[in-house]
Amino acid sequence: MLNGKTIAFLVAPEGVEQVELTEPWKAVKQAGGTPKLVSTKPGQIQGFNHLDRADKFAVDETVDGSDPASFDGLVLPGGVANPDFLRTVPAAVQFTRAFFDSGKPVAAICHAPWTLIEADVVRGRTITSWPSLRTDLGNAGATWVDKEVVICTAGPNMLVSSRKPDDLKAFCQAALDAFSA
Repeated sequence: MLNGKTIAFLVAPEGVEQVELTEPWKAVKQAGGTPKLVSTKPGQIQGFNHLDRADKFAVDETVDGSDPASFDGLVLPGGVANPDFLRTVPAAVQFTRAFFDSGKPVAAICHAPWTLIEADVVRGRTITSWPSLRTDLGNAGATWVDKEVVICTAGPNMLVSSRKPDDLKAFCQAALDAFSA
């Protein structure tokens, strides 16, 4: 389904919700795609199970040295600290925006839409997220809904969003469908 497609996973050095990284990663690999871990620093990133440290993962590319044109789609995992950090790094925000500018699919879960807000790409879109982002998304011009998965095609690209780890099965399937389109 994704044969020959490379999907970027953008994460901060610390604070990514591990299961929101590993489950979509496995789904991309099982569908024949190539996932690449992109971060703001080389080396490894630290995953978390909520507030507890979990596993470390090797970074494939840094956002400064990465060309969004070399990817077919983008996954933005959540965790509170992960997108909160990414939205403060101009190169990460520009990297994210490039997927919208080029019309490539993006999948964001949990708190990840904070990065989308900073990239100014949610205006006029329908999206879901962790419930605490509802006001932030509304203030940024999005329509927030409380659903397991939302697929929005109102903009230049397909945007897939989900609320939380419990939604991962639906999120992974919708992301794979978007990436294979």
